[in-house]
Amino acid sequence: KKTTDTLGHQKKVNYALRPDMTKDEFIKELLTGLTAPPGYFPQNVLMNIKGYESLDTIKERGKRPLSPAAFEVAANETNALMLDTRKPEDFAKGHIPNSISIGLDGNFAQWVGEMIPDVKQEILLITYPDKEEEAITRLSRVGYDHAIGFLDGGFVAWQKEKKQVERIKRITASQFEKAYFGEGPLAFDIRKKSEFDSEHVIGAINIPLNELNQHLSQFPKDKPFVLYCEGGYRSMIAASILMQRGWEDFVDVSDGFDEIKKTKVEKSDYICPTTML
Repeated sequence: KKTTDTLGHQKKVNYALRPDMTKDEFIKELLTGLTAPPGYFPQNVLMNIKGYESLDTIKERGKRPLSPAAFEVAANETNALMLDTRKPEDFAKGHIPNSISIGLDGNFAQWVGEMIPDVKQEILLITYPDKEEEAITRLSRVGYDHAIGFLDGGFVAWQKEKKQVERIKRITASQFEKAYFGEGPLAFDIRKKSEFDSEHVIGAINIPLNELNQHLSQFPKDKPFVLYCEGGYRSMIAASILMQRGWEDFVDVSDGFDEIKKTKVEKSDYICPTTML
């Protein structure tokens, strides 16, 4: 719980500063439990070496308001990714087909870096009004400098034009409980391995969100399934990507494992996690 200390005391108590450690032991102590770095890390290293555009230039390019018609043309005529930064619950109620959800209110930069492999990917933004600049700035902080415009007026403007909309079905933990003791649907746990190993729904399959793209074949297209994470943020990212790739017959638990724990759904015995994997 302490936030400051002396080097002398740390040498006595810190596991990584033991005086009798070999170099190999030190490396093992420090790296055990760490995941592989996201793909954008080495790309950021190259950007730091070669240089990059000024933030003003990046903002000017990204803060280009596009009417729903112009936004649709840009989406169809470029290879841009449509990134919806609204809250998961709003994305679920209605979103532009083929857009993906990574909400600004969560670990936005981390999941952009994990789920969008190329920092040079062109991006079209769907945000709440007046949140465009924040989204562009936070994208740029992790090297994603190629936002090329945003939907002027946000998703509301898209709806007013009566353009095509998709929805993702969400259920509560109590509804999941009824299904679990009824038809017993296949469940996918989108949390980290350490979270899953600590405690999970009996029978659930663990596919951490950052490994989703490598395990798409495990999600069936011929039978329904359920997604859950801790609180609904990560599972909505997963849901949006699956829908973009053609999956339809699934639901997302809106309040996640936080609420599932309070139900009678069978869960594994709790084990205190020892790593952050």
